[in-house]
Amino acid sequence: MPKAYVFTRYGGPETEALVELDRPRPGPGEVLVAVRAAGVNPVDFKQRTGYRRPGESGERTFPAVLGNEVSGVVVGTGEGVTGFAPGDEVFGTAVAGGYAEYALLAAGITAHRPDALSATDAATLPVAAATAYDGVHQLALPAGATLLLTGAGGGVGVAVAQIARALGIRVVGVAGEGKKDLVESLGAVHVASGPGWADRVRAAAPDGVDAVYDLVGGEVLREAADLVTDRSRLITAGAPAEEAERLGGARVLRARDAVVLRAVADLAVAGDLDPHVTLTFPLERAGEALRAVEGGHARGKVVLEIGTAI
Repeated sequence: MPKAYVFTRYGGPETEALVELDRPRPGPGEVLVAVRAAGVNPVDFKQRTGYRRPGESGERTFPAVLGNEVSGVVVGTGEGVTGFAPGDEVFGTAVAGGYAEYALLAAGITAHRPDALSATDAATLPVAAATAYDGVHQLALPAGATLLLTGAGGGVGVAVAQIARALGIRVVGVAGEGKKDLVESLGAVHVASGPGWADRVRAAAPDGVDAVYDLVGGEVLREAADLVTDRSRLITAGAPAEEAERLGGARVLRARDAVVLRAVADLAVAGDLDPHVTLTFPLERAGEALRAVEGGHARGKVVLEIGTAI
């Protein structure tokens, strides 16, 4: 039977397990893929603790497969699905988990993978790169503007910096000292995180910042709000919407459609977006992959390379 990495109840890492599950069947509007790779994101471990993605409804059943973004090969389609056929190489958003040998994708948030884009890189795009793309375009900054980016060294931050730089926007990226070389390689100005980081931003951007893209939340988001004059240009993907709204900002508005997936794939093929996959693991070591992200020390993206036989 196909393998999948799941959590058996809400809680910590002790709830996770590699199990065998029946091969899923695609329902209306769904595409079944043999998974080649699955991206690992903070939202994955948040879901294990009970977090629900915007738009998620109904009771979660256990065991629940972890993971939200995959690339793979189409092996079947559900009712009403057009444009996809068995054998197509695709990438998209998982309906009910992606750390598995087989996964269901939402057809409306699935795109064909260009030949020039590896399956591993494609698996990083539906959540991290698409979130970055949506937020940068939500801010709609002109070329020459300065964007403050918190959490600049993670998967979303790496994509934000590159997408913004491709639009001519100056990026000041806050990240740990160990990620300084990564942040600077993206064309951003690195500011070390930790106590006093806001003063270091003021020194790095003496004329101020025009917008904030926050990926951390909490006290960092609150301090970042004091650095931008126009709070309507304060957005976060690291905190709940109500937390941002109390500060005059907003949550990143996700398009969640194939148009954005094709756009970020085009950026990757053109060389304007490198997902910076720095760690890969087999499915059997999915727990290690998730710990790398959950610990907050991963540089760039972490991916599970699965490559099940079709």
